[in-house]
Amino acid sequence: MQRSLAKKLLKSHVLSYEHPTQILKKIPRPPCDVFINHRSIDTKRTIASLLYDNLVRLRIRPFLDNKNMKPGDKLFEKIDSAIYGCKLGVAVFSPRYCESYFCLHELALIMETKKKVIPIFCDVKPSELRIVDDGSVPHEQIDRFKKALEEAKYTVGLAFDSTKGNWSEVLTDAANIVMESLTEIDNGDRMRHLTTMLKSPIHDVPKICCSNDDN
Repeated sequence: MQRSLAKKLLKSHVLSYEHPTQILKKIPRPPCDVFINHRSIDTKRTIASLLYDNLVRLRIRPFLDNKNMKPGDKLFEKIDSAIYGCKLGVAVFSPRYCESYFCLHELALIMETKKKVIPIFCDVKPSELRIVDDGSVPHEQIDRFKKALEEAKYTVGLAFDSTKGNWSEVLTDAANIVMESLTEIDNGDRMRHLTTMLKSPIHDVPKICCSNDDN
């Protein structure tokens, strides 16, 4: 029953897809700093949830589907809104990541909205990430997924082997990178705002009158 419902929802979304530039102004922006993109079946109970909890402790506002969504929320509307509103994305790649339409859609949307992406390759190498076109998704969508995936694969990130790696170390490294990136983004926003203000014409500047009483 749930699988059938998910398929109907997926088909509806594929048919109604609009490019980000067409719907950017339609979606309210939530208070979200970081969007965590991941394959639930692989990482929800491990690195994705642990990273979410770590960021919350650092007073950063992350978005993770099973943490931020509640009964009654519209799936794509909630997720798309979080991506539009976030400052950067963390993409947790895993062995079955590319089997998920949802993962690929989220990644493509993050890239299309020009957000910085921090990749974490968990139990998978970048070269092992491939999209298989089984005909269930329109070619237009497959093309955008491939473009986003290739861009992410050639972005410097973190590599982690869950059978041998140090969990504390990778979570600390990921959190530090997120914090540094958010600081850079905020500083850049402030500089752009300051530059805009300096370029703006100055109106209603009070005139300074000199007194001739001493002459």
